[in-house]
Amino acid sequence: MAEPFPRRVYLLSPRRLSPETIAVTFAKTSRSPLSFEQIAAELSEEKSAEFHEKWVVGYGHASVAEHAVLHIAFENVSRLAVECIEGNRLASYTEKSTRYQKWDPQGYFVAPEVVGTQHEPVYRNACATLFAAYHESLDALRRVVQEANPRRPGESEEKWDGRVRSRYVDAGRFLLPAAALANLGMTANARVLEHAIRKMLAHPLAEVRAIGGQVRTAAEREIPTLLKYANPTPYLSETPVELARKASSLPAGRSKDWFRLVEEDPDGELKVLAGGLYPFGTGSFEQALDHVRGLAEPERRALAVTLLSRLGRFDDPLRALEHMTFTAEVTIDQGAYFELKRHRLMTQSPQRLTASLGFAVPRLFAQAGIEEAYRRAMEAAADAYEHLREWNPEVAAYVVPNGFNRRVLMTFNLRQAYHLAELRAAANAHFSMQRLALRLADEMRRAAPMVSGFLRLPQGVNWQGVEAEHFVQV
Repeated sequence: MAEPFPRRVYLLSPRRLSPETIAVTFAKTSRSPLSFEQIAAELSEEKSAEFHEKWVVGYGHASVAEHAVLHIAFENVSRLAVECIEGNRLASYTEKSTRYQKWDPQGYFVAPEVVGTQHEPVYRNACATLFAAYHESLDALRRVVQEANPRRPGESEEKWDGRVRSRYVDAGRFLLPAAALANLGMTANARVLEHAIRKMLAHPLAEVRAIGGQVRTAAEREIPTLLKYANPTPYLSETPVELARKASSLPAGRSKDWFRLVEEDPDGELKVLAGGLYPFGTGSFEQALDHVRGLAEPERRALAVTLLSRLGRFDDPLRALEHMTFTAEVTIDQGAYFELKRHRLMTQSPQRLTASLGFAVPRLFAQAGIEEAYRRAMEAAADAYEHLREWNPEVAAYVVPNGFNRRVLMTFNLRQAYHLAELRAAANAHFSMQRLALRLADEMRRAAPMVSGFLRLPQGVNWQGVEAEHFVQV
């Protein structure tokens, strides 16, 4: 006997339907008994626009816009601009890698703010000097890496270089300034995109504002109605300026430790264990927490084993781990921050990119005999930054290389910490991020030893060893 209501799972193809029409089709199912195909067949571009004008724009049902998804390509935007573009939590990104690609000698952005001013020569010379130092260093760095990783029998020159490239480019990238041009792809729904455009249009940098205008123009061809409020607002443009003015009276200086837990919950581990039990019980969370508090230490450890011991290679820990949170302040090189920012589910508050916290020196430069040349290039960049900072600190950030340190405040839960620590501690991770991940793992095991004991980390490595192996100076 045939099922009266057979199950169907199918796609609404963007090759056949526009993003706005797909969004309306999903929205209408809340009140229509028709299938999605039937709803879509009744719609036209005009009817879809009318629906969005009434419900999304008029009544504020913004969640409907989440069904309209766009894929946006950005080419030749600065890495400084990428920070703003990728500052939207609920979008997806893939960007040009500084680990696997080499930058063109002219591949840097010239900020329109400096063009035609007395600051233009300083800006251009800083970028040109850094790019020249970058390209001049690559051969020397490659030779050191190739000596440590000899060519295999029958291996071509091209394949050999491909096998070891990331190891020497990983060090060379410390010289690339934030003005370096990059490509990236972004996938976002219309609700996220509208907010992203508003942020870009309110940004202090002319480049980012121009990108925001280009994104809006490109997106309006597909979702014209859903971007009606994609305009700059005083809140986004004026609030940062006022906060920066008030923050100017704060003391400056370096942190005593490059990684410091500012806040941790002493009951966090108990909350994780109680949170693991709670969905399967019938009492309140307070009762579950009291129960865990009353357990003997071996019983708590047994509960942690039940919660986490079956984690497989591709498993994520249960969401119970999200009930323990941390706030940490870290000082890491800009290249590492550029990878850290991809962990968007945590809350990150980076300070402005400056040259005031010093720079890291990868040990590979010393091994290649070019440490002094590296230091001269970095110090020249710092001088250019200071010159430009007095005129415009936002524009000055363009000339700051990846090797300079940056301070970031981040708040995250234990589940996010698991992901970051395991992903970035892997053997193929960049050494700056591996150092951060292993230090984070140490702090996790100290603050929550029972539930952090199941971290899947490489054996025989620690953050101190990574630092000693890869850095002359951090």
